[in-house]
Amino acid sequence: MNSLEAIIGLPEFQITAIAQAGQTVTVSVEYTGKVSCPKCGGSRLRKKDTYRRQVRHESLGSRWCVLDIKAHKWLCRECGVYFRQQFPGVLKHQRASEPFRRYIFQLHWDGINRSRLGKREGIGHATVERYFQYFLGRKAAELQHADCPRILGIDEHFFSRKHGFATTFCDLAKHKVYDVVLGRSQLALESFLSQLKGRHKVRVVCMDLSSTYRAVVRKFFPDALIVADRFHVIRLILQQFFAVWRSIDPAGSKNRGLVSLLRRHAKNLTPEQAQRLARYFAQHPAAGILYEMRERLCQLLLLKDRNAHASRPLARQFLGHIESLRQSAFAPLASLGETLYEWRAEIGRMWRFRRSNGITEGFHTKMEVLQRQAYGFRNFKNYRLRVVVMCS
Repeated sequence: MNSLEAIIGLPEFQITAIAQAGQTVTVSVEYTGKVSCPKCGGSRLRKKDTYRRQVRHESLGSRWCVLDIKAHKWLCRECGVYFRQQFPGVLKHQRASEPFRRYIFQLHWDGINRSRLGKREGIGHATVERYFQYFLGRKAAELQHADCPRILGIDEHFFSRKHGFATTFCDLAKHKVYDVVLGRSQLALESFLSQLKGRHKVRVVCMDLSSTYRAVVRKFFPDALIVADRFHVIRLILQQFFAVWRSIDPAGSKNRGLVSLLRRHAKNLTPEQAQRLARYFAQHPAAGILYEMRERLCQLLLLKDRNAHASRPLARQFLGHIESLRQSAFAPLASLGETLYEWRAEIGRMWRFRRSNGITEGFHTKMEVLQRQAYGFRNFKNYRLRVVVMCS
């Protein structure tokens, strides 16, 4: 590629003239590469007609660039087929070169909205979206044949008021979104999961305390171990203990400063905060007992990286806490005890595995940003395409 060809960045093109009119630069080029029949591959051709083809190309600085290509219509002497000449970097029926389309895709990917980018490059906002969808589709096609990840995270997130919730399948080992499916019921997910490639390779599934997702995992990933997500378990415990505390001290539950202190774990309190909380517990001993009970349970569940031998005494302590909760006179604590007992095996595996759905929750935040940038997606297909590509 000589210095003139390097200006347009396309191989086997020879520049014959350059003209400028306003902010548009027209580069006249002629293809010098080999031409062959698209049907039989023959090279015995007869030139039947010559015409000019103009396509938009990458801008030269702040000036728009248009390629004026000298093209020909050919007749193949070997198979008798008439055809119009095609060029590398310029697809059939396209009014823009591939470098220009990729350039628009990258700018829109980087956050420039469609209307602003269209005005800047002299094209319509619908054209920007069409180019973007084209390259998203190409990238998604490269990812769709990947096997199911060995460590899978499953969680739901809100999509729209019309369609409701969607389910995110996340590769927790590689920190990327595997796929997004509309719906969160077993019926909605059954069609997708039954056709999932490499389901037998999944070894660990991390999820919240959802009976629906647990039934789905047991049916479609029979070889996988279910691990409860630590964040959701701790949150459930805090919610139920707070419900009991509000019934014990309704006035104190309206004190925002006191609520903030009780939400914190004891190890995260400053000395001043710990003294303030101790003074409150001196006046309300029942709240202090409740707080200590909650802390013992939470600190037990926050332990990580324990082997099977070290997990056995922890399991005995955990079952003791569950039995105390189930026998509690407070309905929220009794309900919490029943839930923890039902999920005791999945919660107990948290001591062995470090993985959690925090990665999936982080991707949900990124999905919300994509939603806001689009002022809300209506088409789930377009939304899924963006999520799978931009979160992988």
